[in-house]
Amino acid sequence: MKNTNNYRFLKLGLIIVSICFFLPSLIYLINNGFSSDFDGGLEFRFLLSFNISRTVQALVYTILLIAFLIFYYLIIKKRKEIFKDIKEIYFFTFIIGIIFLFILPFWCSDIYYYLGIGRLNSKYHQNPYYVDMKSYFDENNIDISKDTLMQKGYKNFWAGTTSVYGPVWTIICSVISFLSFGKLNIGLLLFKFINLLIHIGNCYLLYKISKKKIFPLLYGINPFILIEGIANVHNDIWIVFFILLSLYLLLKKDNLVLSILALSLATDIKYFSILLLPLFVIYKFRNENINIRILKCIQYGILFLIFLVIPYFLYLKDINVFMGLITQRERYAKGLYYIILKYFSLSYETMNFIKNFSLIFFVIIYTINCIFLLISKKISFNKEVKSFFRFVVCFLFFLITNFQPWYFMWLTPFIIWQKSDTIKLIIQMQILTLIANIVFLIYSEGGHQDIFFMIFVFGIIICSIFNKRKMILKRIRSIE
Repeated sequence: MKNTNNYRFLKLGLIIVSICFFLPSLIYLINNGFSSDFDGGLEFRFLLSFNISRTVQALVYTILLIAFLIFYYLIIKKRKEIFKDIKEIYFFTFIIGIIFLFILPFWCSDIYYYLGIGRLNSKYHQNPYYVDMKSYFDENNIDISKDTLMQKGYKNFWAGTTSVYGPVWTIICSVISFLSFGKLNIGLLLFKFINLLIHIGNCYLLYKISKKKIFPLLYGINPFILIEGIANVHNDIWIVFFILLSLYLLLKKDNLVLSILALSLATDIKYFSILLLPLFVIYKFRNENINIRILKCIQYGILFLIFLVIPYFLYLKDINVFMGLITQRERYAKGLYYIILKYFSLSYETMNFIKNFSLIFFVIIYTINCIFLLISKKISFNKEVKSFFRFVVCFLFFLITNFQPWYFMWLTPFIIWQKSDTIKLIIQMQILTLIANIVFLIYSEGGHQDIFFMIFVFGIIICSIFNKRKMILKRIRSIE
């Protein structure tokens, strides 16, 4: 009975810490009404206040994050004693998720851009790939005083930019914005609730694919996922869902057509998902000869392109529909390219050369890998998915110029096939983004982006060494 109470304390402890994360939002809402007047200048202020020093706010956040991580670790360690079955994991994840649903987005304001783009499309009938919010309302002098959702979108950092995401995301945003009736309160809450449902769906798919309870638990109560996916409402959680769905349809339902459809939906949000396409097709026809494999790659490649392009027809006028992708790649933030630009004082022409060279080199290596996969006599999905996982990691670090912490959600679908030390490293990388983000609580996002990246990379190196050391010690003990 004593052990049972201890385990209940762990679950209760995580709930209490989650509520503590919610308290700043609750205090803000009590003092200011709901979030229609939520000040964008409060980004990177955990306590949502100008009256408390940034250092104090960072300290409070750090203490709560450490407490959350302790309970997270202990619950994972004692999971077999704590949870009787997978349903209890789903329920506990939902309870924690509900708490984070009511936390105002203190890290990032992208949700207001999502809602604004959707509102521009659904209410004002403007094509967001050719018309940006700021220009449209400035040039047409339209009154949005009663449209609290659009007011927030209009003030967003990206308001002067046409849509930077694929059409599937624009459709999702348009539907949610339409259902909000121009009320920011409704739109924000609805978006968060749908993201929570997607979050639970990801837990379900992780379990259905792996048949192991640890994966939905590792993902479901991961503070990184809860903060970035639910509190800050990033769309990457949807990409995880569509990739997991495509994996489920391929591996468990043996349905390549629907799997490719799901993968195209992920790609129509953020394009990196296309990297998995060759693996899916070649794996499906792994027992066929090379000629048939080539033919099937062509056939299903065309099918994928059809699925990919169809949503674009809702918005397509000319090639400018893809300008948003270029816009994202023109911005330098937080990552390796920012470090190069700051410390080596290179011209933008030189930086463009480095970017293009990196992209070409990546494409060549990726193509060679696909060719070897195509001609392989024996294909193991477990082995090959690890190879494609490495390409996604390289994509994150070496191809993305606008390097953002929440992109590390992309690694989630791959944890099922990794060794234990790699699984740990994936979770550690995700959590390290939360730790490195503390620098922005102290200084705001405008400065010290190099420090963020240095803390993050240094943390990865330390974790890698520590994980390897533990693994070596285990092997030595097993030999003895």
